[in-house]
Amino acid sequence: MLTDRYGLPVSTASAAARDAYVEGVDLLLAANDGPAEAFQRALEADPGCMLAHLGKARALQMRGDMAGARAALADAQGIAVPLTPREQSQRAVFALLIAGRPEPALEATRRHLADFPRDAMVLAPCATTLGLFGLSGRLGWQRSLADLMDALADDYGDDWWFTGMHAFALEETGQIALARSKIEHAMAQNPRFAHGAHIKAHVHYETGEAAAAMAYLRGWMPGYRKGAQLHRHLSWHIALFELLAGNADAAWQQFHENVHPQNAPGPALSVLCDGLSFLWRAELAGAPGDKAAWEAIRQAGRTAFPSPGNPFADVHVALADAMAGDLDSVSARIEAIEAQQAESPLASRPLTAALARGFSAYAQGDWTRAIEALEAGVAAHEPMGGSRAQRDLVEFTLLKAYLNAGRMADVARYRAWRRPGAVPPAVAGWAA
Repeated sequence: MLTDRYGLPVSTASAAARDAYVEGVDLLLAANDGPAEAFQRALEADPGCMLAHLGKARALQMRGDMAGARAALADAQGIAVPLTPREQSQRAVFALLIAGRPEPALEATRRHLADFPRDAMVLAPCATTLGLFGLSGRLGWQRSLADLMDALADDYGDDWWFTGMHAFALEETGQIALARSKIEHAMAQNPRFAHGAHIKAHVHYETGEAAAAMAYLRGWMPGYRKGAQLHRHLSWHIALFELLAGNADAAWQQFHENVHPQNAPGPALSVLCDGLSFLWRAELAGAPGDKAAWEAIRQAGRTAFPSPGNPFADVHVALADAMAGDLDSVSARIEAIEAQQAESPLASRPLTAALARGFSAYAQGDWTRAIEALEAGVAAHEPMGGSRAQRDLVEFTLLKAYLNAGRMADVARYRAWRRPGAVPPAVAGWAA
């Protein structure tokens, strides 16, 4: 039987289908352009190649085309030819992923990887900070992900994709020197590894090398097509580094050209979180607000996430509603989160409720209540998901509340416990 790049069998007699499938996997793992099209070429060579249907489903899901993803999954589920146990298990995992059932998908993934550790297509949805671990709402998920990657390192050896994603897990748990070594090695193997470029920027962020990160990303981005999986998010990073450097005009240009949903459509979570995060951080840095952009992104977020359940989205929707003055919607989301918590306790829910209260108080200029709520969130904000750089949004809001309240002793205390080495906050008044 033909095998993929990881030595796992692919149920097809067509070498052309297998080759196109392997190409699609590498494009998807790298977050590069064209994986869905490569999987489609595999299916043109062999319509019965079930793994190519699953790959196409996942690629379309990552693109934000949920109707297409569900159709491709249905095609995979309709394949009647004999499948290997690994293929049957992967199909079950992807069915849960595309149905939007992250908790059972994570449990199914753990079982699958115990039997098939080199199935990178199943490991990949775990390996980012907004993957199955990151959106689990659990305390300690970053350590759990790092432990998983550590345990699988011998299985993957010198593989460029695994080495890069392992570096991300290490960086997020504070193992910066080892992360830097691994990401440099991965990028030497595959310089057009978009996840790798992203991870390299995070390493620079955590070591205070903002100028180096911006220069690297600006040099890497040419040739990376707009609409590719990480184009918006890498552009968001560049815009934030421009803000930090005091280049407000360049930051806003980057936002409007490559992050604003009007010019950069994409998956709902990316549209919401990258867009709002930039807008809020720009205001914290002293820039005037862009009400039209705020409202466009807020409405997109409310449509995609009408009720709580995704902790990272919940934080951003609450922020958007609060800053729009829609405090009734913030209160309603808090009540819904607390009702969910009473039924099924999860570490992220008290956190997201506290942050929502903090944003609401901030919007009303009640610095005392805002600080009280945000301090509770900053104490343990990991369960909201996302990277440490993304969660800095919460820390920077708290810092600005301290400054607005004239609580300079708390500003000094923040300076003492800000994690060592990371870039300084781009918050107006901080430097003084």
